Amino acid sequence: MQNLSDQKKGSLLAFIGVLFITPDSLLIRLSNIETWGLLFYRGFIPFIVVLFGLILFYKTNFFKALINIGYAGIFYAISFSVCNVTFIISIQNTSVANTLIMVAMAPMLSAFLGALFLKEAPDKKTWLAIIITFLSVTFIFYDSVKLGNILGDVFGFITALGLAINANLARYAKNRDLVPAAVIGKLGTAAFAFIFVKNFNLVDSDIIIVPLMCVLCVAIPFVLVTIAPRFITAAEVNLFFLLEVIIGPIWVWMVISERPSLETIIGGIIIIITIAIHSFLALKKT
Repeated sequence: MQNLSDQKKGSLLAFIGVLFITPDSLLIRLSNIETWGLLFYRGFIPFIVVLFGLILFYKTNFFKALINIGYAGIFYAISFSVCNVTFIISIQNTSVANTLIMVAMAPMLSAFLGALFLKEAPDKKTWLAIIITFLSVTFIFYDSVKLGNILGDVFGFITALGLAINANLARYAKNRDLVPAAVIGKLGTAAFAFIFVKNFNLVDSDIIIVPLMCVLCVAIPFVLVTIAPRFITAAEVNLFFLLEVIIGPIWVWMVISERPSLETIIGGIIIIITIAIHSFLALKKT
């Protein structure tokens, strides 16, 4: 990694992070636990796993690293926790399609915030990639979009805004390690979900599926995605998140034979090609 340019490091971290996220939809479908219980474990298990990793990494300097997150880290932890919760609330109050279209606005919001606060205006190819991928997501879910669930849509937008804020905060504090802040955010998520959990029991296959999901699709990705904005812009990091829109359904198709729609396949191919071309041009430039 030391011999790679910042563009290569950031792109690689974001890409690997999103690859780990892609089976998330499948594992959620395979689990039987209720929503708030799932959110609790998705906060608590990554909190324990990554906290243990940080203690091993920092050893006696752990508390120093925790204090060193600064104000940026505090805001990151709050925003990180909020968008974890608002995503679940959005899913509960509107269609999945509406939520995902709202979340697809994250790269665009990241670009605006980065230009406004960090003076990192995206170049033309990044804006073009953002517009094409957003239109592709809209095309995929156009037939599934429902009207009238304004509350869920608002929380979906808040989730996208939270993702944009997170990436820009990590970019702003690129000389600080904000992974401890993300750990605090996961604890906040678990604490909030704890209030609403009716049953903590994991039975049958959930004993394997839920911990696997929380480590593979939550703990590992959030570390990589927290580090990635140190090297590339927030908008570029959030562009990679849109890969999950197409790769996630492929996992579901492979395992439980739920075939994705033609719109998903077409839109997904456009998203993959757009991000691949954008990344290639960005790497070529460096």
